[in-house]
Amino acid sequence: MSRFDRVKQWSTFARTWHLYDAKWQNPFHSAKIITNHLEGKNKPIYHPKNDCGDHVVVINSKHIALLGREWQYRVYFHHTGYPKAHKHSGVTNGALWIPAWQLHDRDPTLILWKACYNNLEGNLTRPKNMARLHIFPEDKVPEDLLENITSQLEPLRPVPATLADYSPEQRDKFPKVFDYPEKFVSRSQIE
Repeated sequence: MSRFDRVKQWSTFARTWHLYDAKWQNPFHSAKIITNHLEGKNKPIYHPKNDCGDHVVVINSKHIALLGREWQYRVYFHHTGYPKAHKHSGVTNGALWIPAWQLHDRDPTLILWKACYNNLEGNLTRPKNMARLHIFPEDKVPEDLLENITSQLEPLRPVPATLADYSPEQRDKFPKVFDYPEKFVSRSQIE
């Protein structure tokens, strides 16, 4: 085997670290991309019983986007661990159904984590694959993880630019919808 072929073989079997920005992304669509890399389905050596997946570092999970009123209507099951709860709380046997917005307020990484967990196949390899998933609520990642990252996964939807992202020259060149009259007085000038 030549040296070049040996390096190709090493790179095929090596675990790569990927970065994924979840800002303004649907967590359930993102989970499909993330779990493909966690399981190693993006590699030519993939086999369901082969543990060849990569590491994925997810940033900005606090800024995920759900469609429409899904924040209110999507619920997650949680068990308190206690056999029975208080009679007047409406909870029986410690089982709770938590809306997505409330779960996201408690832990901003949990919705994306649960989406990836449910999207993974097989019960035997699931714990190993989930151990290679690193989710952070903001874009602050520990330095030891950043040193390992070698590629970036492309998000499904582009993140729109805000007004602060444009320079003053670009804002001036933008076409105006209408011109204010000369004698126009704004509310801030009155006060």
